[in-house]
Amino acid sequence: MFTGVYKDKETSMGLGPKRRDSFYYWVLTLGLAAGLLWILLVRTEPISDFEYYHRIATQIANGGQWGDTYTTVGYPIFLAPFYWLLGSSIWVAKALNLVLSTINNMLVLHILEKLGIRNTLRKRIFVLFVLFPMNIYYNSILASEVLFTTLFLLGTYIYLVDTNYKCVSMGVITGLNTMIKPYFPLFAMAIILTDFMWHKELWKSLKSGAVVLLVTGIIIAPWLFRNYKLIGEFTYVSNNGGIVLYINNNTQNKLSGWMPVEDVQNSVVNRSDYRTANPTQKNKMLSRAANEWILSHPIEFVSLGLKRLSKTFIQRGDIDYTFYGSGLSSLLKIFLSLFSELLRMPLFLVGIASIVMHTLIYLYLVVENRQPKRKSWFTLCSSMDKGSLFLIITFFMFAGVYFITEGQSRYAFPTVLSLTFYAVMGIERVKIMRG
Repeated sequence: MFTGVYKDKETSMGLGPKRRDSFYYWVLTLGLAAGLLWILLVRTEPISDFEYYHRIATQIANGGQWGDTYTTVGYPIFLAPFYWLLGSSIWVAKALNLVLSTINNMLVLHILEKLGIRNTLRKRIFVLFVLFPMNIYYNSILASEVLFTTLFLLGTYIYLVDTNYKCVSMGVITGLNTMIKPYFPLFAMAIILTDFMWHKELWKSLKSGAVVLLVTGIIIAPWLFRNYKLIGEFTYVSNNGGIVLYINNNTQNKLSGWMPVEDVQNSVVNRSDYRTANPTQKNKMLSRAANEWILSHPIEFVSLGLKRLSKTFIQRGDIDYTFYGSGLSSLLKIFLSLFSELLRMPLFLVGIASIVMHTLIYLYLVVENRQPKRKSWFTLCSSMDKGSLFLIITFFMFAGVYFITEGQSRYAFPTVLSLTFYAVMGIERVKIMRG
């Protein structure tokens, strides 16, 4: 097996973490300092969803209702105790983002050490991740992505270590993250697929995934009961999945972006039975109509799905949130936006290309049951470890959700590790082949 990228002497002996040099601590400190300076100098105000999270968190902190059933409120629930203790200030939320971002950086370091790559590559990936623009300017916005990514990275790390009650721990994390993003039970499917592809033991893989899903159900059960009491029938953690699917999948949506639901031709919301329905029934009506359109317009659906992926991974937009209310000059905003995109777009494009190439070759090797010996992409991809495979599968998990439902540039935030990792690995493997 080729070892020019994976399993250097240090990591293969299990000494990577013990010999961790000061470089990583300097990078962690630099990332913390950059996030702090951004928060202090770019004083943003929450807008749209971010303002909603802040309002609901304040409402909970003051003893009010914990939101309604329309959208998930996991992030406001997380903020509420800190608002109750320290005051309902956006500065509290930004300080928490800074703490979470630092935790994310530390988790990424531990994950990279579990992947067993050469220390030089680990350093490159770590620097790119910690100082990646999204990881800096997301400290100043009240988006759920930072907390969601913390839990996702924690679940990834637990998956890669040998520990007792691993599936139970991942189930708890999956349940908590489902309260932030309702599609996150798919994380259990990523675990099943990775285990099966790596160990070739279907039954064992299914049992692990079943435990994760069972614990997830236990974690979200109190919220499901709460929603049942509010609506009078079984209701999932949120009721906005239907409208998101509906407004993003219809004949009038040419650009695959947000649009008024009333503008959809023969819109469901204009029907009398919709107006008299409860939120859960409305959600089902919208979902049913969207699914019917998808099945009857497969080509248009695929076209919109590709546009959604483009909005998520290629087109810019998320940095604009972090300028709202900051008072920065237009020239400075343009400069910061261009600087961000000059880093984001090339890295994302190379990362996606590398992921696709690794996936195709890995699947070919699995199907053909081959272990090539000559130095090529086939050989290099055959040296992938379980953690690297997991990063690929979770990337496709996120991309699949966005392809079907909705695409926004901020949704790419949880995939930064996968894209950074494979951008560096892809470039390194091209250099090895040429050398």
